Amino acid sequence: MKILAFESSCDETAVAVVENGSRNVLTDQIFSQADLHAIYGGVVPEIASRSHVEVISRLAERAVQAAGIEKAISTPLRQRTLRPYRNGARRPQLC
Repeated sequence: MKILAFESSCDETAVAVVENGSRNVLTDQIFSQADLHAIYGGVVPEIASRSHVEVISRLAERAVQAAGIEKAISTPLRQRTLRPYRNGARRPQLC
């Protein structure tokens, strides 16, 4: 089984495709927000949150394509970061 994994806990957004039961990472796609926050001298939570929402779909598409996945069957496997969370990124999005 291949797992599409997401990470968006601070100022980077990442999506990877990994094989279940192994440490084999088929692909990882990362978007760094360092340039967005540099002028403020640190991470601005609202900017980070909005950036996650803006780029995560594109990163997921790239990861699926790079891993050579043609058809996906969704199985609800979830894990989340408890704190801190970015309130703006939790807004419902219609795809």
